[in-house]
Amino acid sequence: MTLRLILTRHAKSDWSHAGLADHDRPLNERGNVSAPAIGLWQKRHGYLPDTALLSTATRVRETWSLISAELGRTVSERYESGLYHADPDHMLCYLAGETAQTVQMIGHNPGMCELVRQLSATTIPHEAFSRFPTCATLVLDFSADSWTDIRDRSGTVVDFVIPRELV
Repeated sequence: MTLRLILTRHAKSDWSHAGLADHDRPLNERGNVSAPAIGLWQKRHGYLPDTALLSTATRVRETWSLISAELGRTVSERYESGLYHADPDHMLCYLAGETAQTVQMIGHNPGMCELVRQLSATTIPHEAFSRFPTCATLVLDFSADSWTDIRDRSGTVVDFVIPRELV
C-alpha cells in the first residue's frame, strides 16, 4: 500500500502586532496570497488529503483555511497543540495515530524542515528544499501499510513547491 504525506510549513506571518504572543500571530498579506496558491496547486496535481494534522497556532489555522478552501473537498481536521514547534519525533507520534491514506501536516520550522530531511529518501536540486521556507509544500510517498511502519529516509519525493513559483 502507498501512504502519502503532504508536508507544509505555515504561510508567512505578520510580525507587526507588538505584544501579540507568537502562537497568536496571523498571516500577513503575502501569506494570504501564498496559501490559496498552494491549495490550487494541490488540487491541480491531485494532492488531496483525507485528513489534516494541524498545529493550533493562528497562522497554521489561517494557512489551512485558505488551502482547504481551494481543494474542492471536505477534509477531516485534527488540531493538536503539541504540533506547535514540535520536533520530528513528536510529529511522527501524531502521524502514527492516523489511519487515512493521505495526510497533510502543517507546522513550523525548525521541526518541519528537520522532518523533511529525516523522511526524504533523497534531496531534490531546489535551492529552497533544505530550508523549507514559509508555505513550502513537499509530497512524499511511502510503501507502507500503516503510518507506524514508515522509517527514516523511506519517503519518495513526489513533488515540491514554494509559493514564489506559483504567484
